[in-house]
Amino acid sequence: MKLSTRPLIASAAAFALAAAALSGCSGTGPDAAYGKGSPAAGLDDPADPAKKDIAMRLVSSAENSTLDWTSQYGYIEDIGDGRGYTAGIIGFCSGTGDMRRVVERYTRARPGNPLERFGPALRKAEGSDAHTGLGRRFTGAWADAAGDAAFRSAQDAERDASYFGPAVARAKADGLGALGQFIYYDAYVMHGSGDAEGTVGFRTMRRRALAEAAPPARGGDERAYLGAFLDVRVAAMREEEPSHTDTSRVETAQRVFLKKGDLNLDPPLDWKVYGDSYRIDGP
Repeated sequence: MKLSTRPLIASAAAFALAAAALSGCSGTGPDAAYGKGSPAAGLDDPADPAKKDIAMRLVSSAENSTLDWTSQYGYIEDIGDGRGYTAGIIGFCSGTGDMRRVVERYTRARPGNPLERFGPALRKAEGSDAHTGLGRRFTGAWADAAGDAAFRSAQDAERDASYFGPAVARAKADGLGALGQFIYYDAYVMHGSGDAEGTVGFRTMRRRALAEAAPPARGGDERAYLGAFLDVRVAAMREEEPSHTDTSRVETAQRVFLKKGDLNLDPPLDWKVYGDSYRIDGP
């Protein structure tokens, strides 16, 4: 889980994290089963894998300033946000534990790989921005590992287990369609599931949104609820998380889709993040 290098960066001390708290780093009409909203299907539908790919491209536009998310497996750098190294397809971090879990998954699939020996250092780095025992040898090994299909699969699996899967499941339980599922997923990626020092996590955002509007599963209107959730997220970014003050991934992307009424997240999709324009015409 990472912040883009484009927003304002706060000091590392302000964002020392408790790893366990963060990790587990055309619309449709009303649906009778879920209240005033769209059917709770979408991003994880095996019959429509293009939807998940759209979500990955949308996140990548904010996390890596590119729609080509599959080119990001080897990405790694310290962006100065207090989370240590940030790397891979959604910004796994050495300070939050998900980077360690990627390496552990990779090691189970490929024992003796060059990243395996950094496991103890990654464990010690959790909750801090420390590079102790890591450094250039680690970042080089990470970048090199991107050529191994087993390493790419490890990143995919960790993304799905800790972020995509839980976010989509929660959104579907709330009666949300593909757009709402993506909105939840992006919040998971950027903020984590739970709160940590100096941050507001997904669970707190959802609780605050529920105090403002009911989701479709509780008889509410989907667009009204998603608007409330985005309002809560923007407020948290601006008021409680100084390194998240650029809210364009919400205001000029997700909010644009919501105002258009595209609850199914159907292309064409036009949006901006950090001033850069993007478009998806189709799968």
